Amino acid sequence: MSGFIRNLLTLIWALFARGPFDACSRVSCHFLITPFDCGISILKSDKYLQLAEAAQLDFLIKTKLIAKLLRHGIHFVNASQLVKFVRPVKLFGRVRIETSIIYADEKCMYFSHSLFVQDRQHGEILVKMKFKKGVVTVSPAKIAGKLPSLKPEHLRAWDETLDAMP
Repeated sequence: MSGFIRNLLTLIWALFARGPFDACSRVSCHFLITPFDCGISILKSDKYLQLAEAAQLDFLIKTKLIAKLLRHGIHFVNASQLVKFVRPVKLFGRVRIETSIIYADEKCMYFSHSLFVQDRQHGEILVKMKFKKGVVTVSPAKIAGKLPSLKPEHLRAWDETLDAMP
């Protein structure tokens, strides 16, 4: 399925979601893996990132963070993404993605998108996101309030690796 169509459907479904969600919530959404997402019979690696993008949109809508972004003319930019493949996702599999914010500092917010088929984890995508208003970086705390501020060791190692790249 094309990214645009998936994002459009995600937007529509998220608008009708119920429940008290906030920035510290773990938010779930579901996707069906179609022939357009697969090579021969398993989910293609680039499609993991499309699923994460749709799950991120779902999270921002359900937590109402998207309204704050739109109201203040702030957009978001993915600064970096990291994918961990655990098991292949098969054609016509129903994937549940659980999205949460795992850390935020003064510049970036870090998302975790965990992919599950039934109750088995099949992958995880970490996204390092910045909020921008023009060329100015906006603190995630101004968007979402108090967020997890203890940086996990795996994020510290990821950032050190990014800093070491030319």
